[in-house]
Amino acid sequence: MKNLFGNLVILFLFFINSHPSLAFDFAPEIGDLAPNFRLEGINNSFKSQKVWELNDFKGKWLVLYFYPKDFTAGCTLEAKSFSELKSYFSKLNAEIVGISADNQDSHKSFCSEKSIKYTLLSDPNGKISEKYGSWIPPLSDRNTFLISPESVITYRWISVLPINHAKEVLNVLKKKI
Repeated sequence: MKNLFGNLVILFLFFINSHPSLAFDFAPEIGDLAPNFRLEGINNSFKSQKVWELNDFKGKWLVLYFYPKDFTAGCTLEAKSFSELKSYFSKLNAEIVGISADNQDSHKSFCSEKSIKYTLLSDPNGKISEKYGSWIPPLSDRNTFLISPESVITYRWISVLPINHAKEVLNVLKKKI
């Protein structure tokens, strides 16, 4: 009886997981065409551009990462790490884009205060995050997709840890080229 109870508890915990992205993976698979997006955002290098879409990056590699919230410890670490490696990604014909549910004012402050040197996009309702299997209302889950110049997903990281993640993405990109 004790053993049956233990097995039921384990089964229950398997199906009722407090972190849904670990239980089910609805993200696009490697080899899939990347879902299109069209979102408002911020990039201090392109102040006149207010809206970005997937086609803006055609012909380039795209590191598209989803993150929960501006100014939080993990998100700041991840954003700054990508920013520090931006020149290496650029040499490999790659752009970096971060997406969260934060609004553009938050992104603007985040980019200015933390010296973020790439595009951050606002997905307040999670519609694009959901297309990429990265939406846990009311926030985006920390997932990253490496998208080829032909808009094909060539690598993906699901529920990543922010420490050393940017270096890991750069190393995979180097192998793909």
